[in-house]
Amino acid sequence: MKQDPISPQPDPVTIAASFAAADDIVALTPHGRGLINDSYLVRCRDGTAFLLQRLNPAVFPQPAALLQNLRLVSDHLRRQGEQSGAAIRRQAIKLLPTRQQQDYHYDEQGACWRALEFIENSRTLSAIEHQGQAFEAGGALGRFHRLLADLPPALLHDPLPTLHILPWALAHYQGLPTPADSGHDGAEVVFCREFIHRLQGQALALEQARARGLLVEQVIHGDPKLDNILFGSDNDLALALVDLDTIKPGLIHYDIGDCLRSCCNRAGESSSSPTGAEFDLELARALLSGYLEEMRPLLTSADFAFIYPAAHLITFELGLRFFSDYLEGNRYFKVDDPQHNLRRALNQFHLVESIERQQPDLQKIITELT
Repeated sequence: MKQDPISPQPDPVTIAASFAAADDIVALTPHGRGLINDSYLVRCRDGTAFLLQRLNPAVFPQPAALLQNLRLVSDHLRRQGEQSGAAIRRQAIKLLPTRQQQDYHYDEQGACWRALEFIENSRTLSAIEHQGQAFEAGGALGRFHRLLADLPPALLHDPLPTLHILPWALAHYQGLPTPADSGHDGAEVVFCREFIHRLQGQALALEQARARGLLVEQVIHGDPKLDNILFGSDNDLALALVDLDTIKPGLIHYDIGDCLRSCCNRAGESSSSPTGAEFDLELARALLSGYLEEMRPLLTSADFAFIYPAAHLITFELGLRFFSDYLEGNRYFKVDDPQHNLRRALNQFHLVESIERQQPDLQKIITELT
């Protein structure tokens, strides 16, 4: 039987020409370390630049709704800045239209592409180097939450309804088929399985608090890890939160926990030595200080009470998601090799252990900052 030829992958340069005249494009290079989407930096003849991104259709099956979120949030942030008369350090990322004045472009394979303004003189950090950077990271997240606190979350589409819902991630893991030879798993896989079994009884804490009305939904970023915070190229000021595809209704504790998880582990998420993952309390103090400088007046006693569970459980949740993806053949997160997601999971689980060992000290820091 004659097989259909494999459709060629779309040329990013051709796609970029949907957003800028082909003759104006002088360079296009891969950009960033994103785990989901493909990103390219496009430079134009007049000196301007923009980010061209292909949205992963397996992760974001409704890209139009996602881009509506981005425009709604960006416009709201800009209005807040205009009304306050204060500089917000480029908190809003601008969505750029196609040459036909559309928010996105579909390629021949049906994948959605979009363009975003590129913030010059900026950089991302692979790891937090000192407390000043941690303070800035926390402040960037706090400003984001504060400026969006009056935007009704019901106006937003939820692109990933199960993101950070730990009971769902646990049920998904438990529903995965167990290989017949699982009794011969390597030591690292056995460690992950036993670790998940030990913590599964704590999985409901945040969702139960939401169900009881102790914690309430608002607009959140959804993925405020260190990679998604832009810093000045020649200073340590946090300029903006980027990668707004995960903006959704949710608990701010998802964001707080994820930011602490990512920024307070000096080893980084993909360390080749996961057992070296360690939660740095002084970075946590600095990050929470920056966050609370913006958000303290808007938080309740219950909000403060659930900061530790957020750091603990969101770290566990990401490790669980990495491990599940490893077991499923690395279908969700981009990987460099077949064991990459296993190493990521081990890193997060060892970080959870470090958070647990230091629970009294972290709780004390939170109380002091209340």
